[in-house]
Amino acid sequence: MSDTASISLAIIVMGVSGSGKSSIGERMASRLHIRYVEGDALHPAANVEKMSKGIPLTDEDRWPWLDLIGQQIAASLAADAGIVVTCSALKRVYRERLRAAAGGHLYFVYLDGSKELLTKRMGERKGHFMPASLLESQLRTLEVPTGEPGVVTVGIDDTIDGIVEAALKGLAAIR
Repeated sequence: MSDTASISLAIIVMGVSGSGKSSIGERMASRLHIRYVEGDALHPAANVEKMSKGIPLTDEDRWPWLDLIGQQIAASLAADAGIVVTCSALKRVYRERLRAAAGGHLYFVYLDGSKELLTKRMGERKGHFMPASLLESQLRTLEVPTGEPGVVTVGIDDTIDGIVEAALKGLAAIR
């Protein structure tokens, strides 16, 4: 995937907490020379407070957050600029909402890993508001995007560079 092909590329790096969305998203954006947005930074304070207390978010909590992410994507595409955004995007209805905001021009990189690996990674994180106790809730909520358009699934049991390389190859194959 060349840099010129990525100019107006919009990508969501998705998955449950602990899957490596931020690390992978940052590295992908750097490799593609496009803007990176940390989706967690767009959460309203009330959402962060709930999650910090171990309270799972509801759909009603997530809609305004998803709309902010959609606005970021739409603005980038309108400016003919590429963007990589991290977002758990756990349900198909969330992904459809994001696709609609992007006018259908949106790719997803789904970071897939075992519960054991995700739990281990969450236990090793420092300074993140999302406690490991919410992983079970996210796994129950997750609707795996198998068969959806524009989705590349990548296993997370590799190095960051290996995961990014697999994601970029997968995106190049479906573009």
